[in-house]
Amino acid sequence: MAGSTRSRRRGRSSTAAGWPPSSSTSRASELTFADLVAAVDGLAARKAALAERLSRLALDEQWWPTVARLRCFRGIDTLTAFALHLELGGDWHRFSRAPQLSAWLGLTPSLNQSGESSRQGAITKTGSTLARRLLVESAWHYGRDPRIGTVLARRQDGQPDHVLQIANRAQQRLHRVYTQMRSRGKHHNVVVVAVARELACFCWAAATAD
Repeated sequence: MAGSTRSRRRGRSSTAAGWPPSSSTSRASELTFADLVAAVDGLAARKAALAERLSRLALDEQWWPTVARLRCFRGIDTLTAFALHLELGGDWHRFSRAPQLSAWLGLTPSLNQSGESSRQGAITKTGSTLARRLLVESAWHYGRDPRIGTVLARRQDGQPDHVLQIANRAQQRLHRVYTQMRSRGKHHNVVVVAVARELACFCWAAATAD
């Protein structure tokens, strides 16, 4: 009798702990997982559809000439170029010099002054948050060795030579900035922001070049 009671207690304890799971519990888990996968697939499909619509919109003659130039840069695809162009109101010429753009984007260091001394602080983070984030994300690509791969070559195809020279010079310059700052022990986030700041200037040069 005592052995039978202990056996029943062990059975109840095992069931309460979920081992082994019942067939109904296992089935519920499968249904829940399938529902979550379907939800993720649905969101991915909506994202892809939205990206396709925006890519078609970027082809409009109002936007495409500048978008096509920005696509010549490593790390800047159609959607990134289109978003940057729109965040600047479609008018890069409103900045007379490239540093004015990087300052407007909030990519320049703040200046902390105390008496006769001054030191640079964190970036100001003024202007467009989206444009700044996109440039920082694009800046990550310049940690790799400069090269023009198949995808980038397709994006550059048919663009003016002087724009290609700017974009390809940016690859060399920004990779050098990245590697030199990292070799000096600079924090990776500091390096990427510095590269993004210069990338903004190169983008301005390409967008405004005649």
